[in-house]
Amino acid sequence: MRKPQILLADDHTLIVEAFTKLLEPEFEVVGTVADGRALLSAAPRLNPDVIVIDLGMPLLNGMDAGKELKRLLPHTKVVVVTMSEDYDLASEALRDWASAYLLKKSGGSELVKAIREVLKGKTYVTAKLAQRMLEDFVRGRRPDHVKALTPRQREVLQLLAEGRRMKEVAAILNVAARTVAFHKYRIMEEYGLKTNSDLVRFAIREHIVARP
Repeated sequence: MRKPQILLADDHTLIVEAFTKLLEPEFEVVGTVADGRALLSAAPRLNPDVIVIDLGMPLLNGMDAGKELKRLLPHTKVVVVTMSEDYDLASEALRDWASAYLLKKSGGSELVKAIREVLKGKTYVTAKLAQRMLEDFVRGRRPDHVKALTPRQREVLQLLAEGRRMKEVAAILNVAARTVAFHKYRIMEEYGLKTNSDLVRFAIREHIVARP
């Protein structure tokens, strides 16, 4: 009987090694990647049953990569394992593309349980966040903001916030440097950002890059 196939996406080598050791008795780890762009390249080729993804990956964050995975592999289940306890972020991920949301401080057995659940077609949310989300649902709470950045703006913003020069960003995205400059200054104008430091803080606030 074929074991369910898992693809791991996280830029921390120790975590990937720990997850591999934890999962391999029951599942087959068919690949590991360390950034969001490598994930989008590997996932269609490997076509795993489940992808375990971190939100704070370089080059392309897990949130934007997850949305694209949903389009590329609609039947593959995606399990988020992250440091972020932001339940608005968890709600957005679960609503749009994720089947499970766990915290990195969760026990290893919880990851195994979550994968088992999503393979059955169920959704899994770690207990701490599930309680908060249930309370908000009962109260009828809705997020008080709507992210208006376009997908291309989010890509440009992440790469710039990671410290890459505009020519580097242009090469990664396969666009002209002037296109990158256009998106950068459009973002700065629309959101009242004056400096590159403002740009980085904005990217952190929008959960596009993780805090250093």
